[in-house]
Amino acid sequence: MSSSPIISASVSADPIALYVHWPFCVSKCPYCDFNSHVRDQVDADAWRDALLTDLRHEADLTGGRPLSSIFFGGGTPSLMPPAIVAALIEAATVYWQPVSDLEITLEANPSSVEAARFADLAAAGVNRVSLGLQALEDEALHFLGRAHDVREGLTALDVAQSVFARVNFDLIYARPGQSESGWRAELARGLSFGTDHLSLYQLTIEPGTRFATLVAQGKLVPADGDHAATLYEQTQEMTMAAGIPAYEISNHARPGQESRHNLTYWRYGDYAGIGPGAHGRRLGMATLRHKKPENWMNAIQRNGHGLQGEEALASQDRAREALLMGLRLGEGVDLERIAALSGLPVADLIDAKAVERLSGHGLVAKAGQALRIEPAGMLLLDAILPEIVAV
Repeated sequence: MSSSPIISASVSADPIALYVHWPFCVSKCPYCDFNSHVRDQVDADAWRDALLTDLRHEADLTGGRPLSSIFFGGGTPSLMPPAIVAALIEAATVYWQPVSDLEITLEANPSSVEAARFADLAAAGVNRVSLGLQALEDEALHFLGRAHDVREGLTALDVAQSVFARVNFDLIYARPGQSESGWRAELARGLSFGTDHLSLYQLTIEPGTRFATLVAQGKLVPADGDHAATLYEQTQEMTMAAGIPAYEISNHARPGQESRHNLTYWRYGDYAGIGPGAHGRRLGMATLRHKKPENWMNAIQRNGHGLQGEEALASQDRAREALLMGLRLGEGVDLERIAALSGLPVADLIDAKAVERLSGHGLVAKAGQALRIEPAGMLLLDAILPEIVAV
């Protein structure tokens, strides 16, 4: 590893985030449409070298900038050998300038095998873990195709809370047949564990998944939309009362405990993405890596990076993406900032008449150049965004 990166002449002084994709899983969950793959064997040395090579390519283009966060996603990053995690963190903190409170998150399955690695992962530099608990009922975990049961998951949560300074866990609700009282009890139990961050997702049927096939065959009936909306409202009430309000449509945190890495995405900051299928955004460019692990590895050997493509984003694309991402946040967006990012006039960004009409219904709020979706509007976010985003 070189002691310093080759720094581009057009380096921005704004912070950058780093995303590392580890594509391997023990099994494929029936609801998952992420870039995950099951392989009998993984050559750890080859993967370490390839990821470091991919990392170096991004550092050559953006090195020297402040580094605000690192996120190991997947797949199942807790299957990564801790030595690979340590090597990537070490390289990243040489290539970029880590901020004093650098957030380093790793997604983990709550199995006993992976929990046994938590101390080594913490020693490697990980200071925040995101656990895929997904449910607190054994029957639901079986339905979701998870390999762990509730007891094993909560044991892993205990280990995580004893090892890492910051812990998040995921739950999936609006499952078929889930009642209001059932979700209330499950969420209350989740809130009792004392974590400062919760990711609470409604079950969605994604194309290409096993669940999508079952729905098409009439063997699975998703939750009714009105019922799912009721569960969403219940979720907001309970998390707010517990002091963990939503700061993004599906993410809840105590003030100051928000995921800094994900805020980079939602606030439309730059991030380098390495590993199979990783997306990135740097200096007005959208980047995409090869998805299939073998294709990505071949590209590394052939080109010295895993890029499948990179594309300069047009002004309208930058503005649209910044609006669609930022309006997921409770804080909303600063239209003047998006105008500066995109080069478009503020007046071209939104449909002022639609904003005024929806404001009258208590769904949207605009004060000066600050625009946000009201809590009541978050239920209708997918319908509201096409109405108000003009680019």
